Amino acid sequence: MRCSTSLRLVPLLLAFTFSACAAFGGAASGERLARMEASPQYREGKFGNRLPMAEDDWTFGKILAMLGEWLNNDAQTVPEEPMPVETLTAADFASPATDLAVRWFGHSTILIEIEGKRILTDPIWSDRASPVSFAGPHRFTPPLIDLAALLPIDAVVISHDHYDHLDYETIVALKDAVHFFVPLGIGAHLEAWGVAPERIRELDWWESAELEGIRFVCTPSRHFSGRSLTDRNRTLWASWSILGAARRVYFGGDSGLFPELTEIGERFGPFDVTMLDSGAYNGRWPDVHMGPEQALIAHRALRGKVLLPIHWGLFQLALHSWVEPAERMRVLASRWGNRIAQPKPGQLLVPDGPLPTARWWPDDVPWQTADEAPIVSSHLDPLWVARYAQPVTLSRR
Repeated sequence: MRCSTSLRLVPLLLAFTFSACAAFGGAASGERLARMEASPQYREGKFGNRLPMAEDDWTFGKILAMLGEWLNNDAQTVPEEPMPVETLTAADFASPATDLAVRWFGHSTILIEIEGKRILTDPIWSDRASPVSFAGPHRFTPPLIDLAALLPIDAVVISHDHYDHLDYETIVALKDAVHFFVPLGIGAHLEAWGVAPERIRELDWWESAELEGIRFVCTPSRHFSGRSLTDRNRTLWASWSILGAARRVYFGGDSGLFPELTEIGERFGPFDVTMLDSGAYNGRWPDVHMGPEQALIAHRALRGKVLLPIHWGLFQLALHSWVEPAERMRVLASRWGNRIAQPKPGQLLVPDGPLPTARWWPDDVPWQTADEAPIVSSHLDPLWVARYAQPVTLSRR
C-alpha cells in the first residue's frame, strides 16, 4: 500500500519539479550574451546600478536584525476582509481608448490604452508571486477578469525578472498574442517559455523600439534582478517611457530614487501619467523601492501630471501595514498639491478628467507616518532631492 501510494506521488513530484524549473526561465548565450556584455551597465559578469545601494553592504548582523523585525512584526500586512474591487466584464474592453485611459489591476499590473493600442505592464495572473504554487506571496484578491477577455493586447512591457513582475504562467498564456518589450537578458526567459524571437524587443537603457505608432523607450531604474540563488543581476532592470503621437506615460517598475529621473523627464516628458512604486518598502533596504514620499519626488523630476501609485495592494512583500502606502499618499496629496490618483483595482483612470481619490480601503488599520518610518534612498545629492521636494508649478506641454 505504501509503495503504491509512493508511486502515485511520482507524477505529481515530476510535474512540480518541471513547473518550478520552467519558471526559473533561461540563461543568455550566443549573440544575446555578447550584446549584454557590450552594455555600459554590464561589468564583471553582471549588470549594475550607476549608484551604490545600501543593500549591497548588508552584513550578517544586519540580516539577523531584519529577521528579528520580520518575526516580531505585528502590523496588519494583509487585508482581513475581501478588498473592494471594480466589477469588470469583457464589455469594458470592447475597444481600446483612442486617447488615454489606464486601469490598475493591483501591484504593478496596469492596462494602458493609448491612442488605440493596449499595453500591459508586468502582468501577473498567477495565485502566487513564486516559482511554485504552494509557497510564496499569495494574492489578496483573485484576478479581476479573465486574461482572455482583455485580448487583443498589442504589447506587454516587463520591467525586470522578479516573480511579482515576470510571471511564467501569464507569459505562456500570452506568448502567441502580443509583442514583448523587455530589458537585456529577459528575452532568454521568454524564449525558454516558447515566445517566438520575432515577438521580443530586447533593449538596453536609452534604446527604443516602435510598434504601430507607439514608441517604447527603455529607461534607467535603480533595482536588481534574479529568479534563483545563482543568477542575481544576470538580466537588466528598467523603467519604460511609452510615447504616442500626443500622449506619453512613464512606467517605473521597481526602483529606488536616482538622479537620471531628471534626464528622463527632460527628454521624454512631461508625462500625462507616471506609474511609480510606492509600496513594499523598508528603511533597511531604501534603494530598491521608493515608498510614497520618494515616488512623489520622482514624479516631479519626471515632470509628471498625474501620479498613479503602484506596487501595493496585491501581495505582502514588506512589513508595513497593507494600507500604509495609500494613507501616506493621501497625506502627500493634501500637502504637496500634486494630482494623485488612488483608484480601487480595476477602476478606470482618465488623466484629464476627475481623478479617483476616494478612500476604498479600510480606515481603521494602524499605519506609520513618514516621520515614524522614513524611507530615504542613499548616495543622493541632497540638493537634487530638495529641488523636487517642494511644491512646483508645471508648464503645459
